[in-house]
Amino acid sequence: MDQEEKSGRFESIYSTKVRAGKRRTYFFDVRKTKGDDYYITLTESTKRFNDDGYDRHKIFLYKEDFNRFLSSLQDTIDHVKSDLMPDYDYEQFERRQAEWEASQEAENKASDAPAAEGKVESEDDMSW
Repeated sequence: MDQEEKSGRFESIYSTKVRAGKRRTYFFDVRKTKGDDYYITLTESTKRFNDDGYDRHKIFLYKEDFNRFLSSLQDTIDHVKSDLMPDYDYEQFERRQAEWEASQEAENKASDAPAAEGKVESEDDMSW
């Protein structure tokens, strides 16, 4: 984490993440400056193979570059999909991710279930 982020100097307004496999996550954060301006940080976070923390790489995207950045990114993606690899099934990753998330949710629910034969004995046993 940057020193500015630790000190709260740049307030985070909005955040979303994209999980990309077991070791990689992308974060999209909208931040507010002291001058009431906004910018986006794109962060790639990858888990180190030796399980000793994460490597992070950041891009700062300013409002004056939003349209050109988005246009160039879309052009690049479209070129790969239509010209370089038109027969590739790009949706397979969405299906795999959905399956993985469903399995994680099922594991979490199973570990949160009451121990007594999976039955809820009282309202206190329910996790709302």
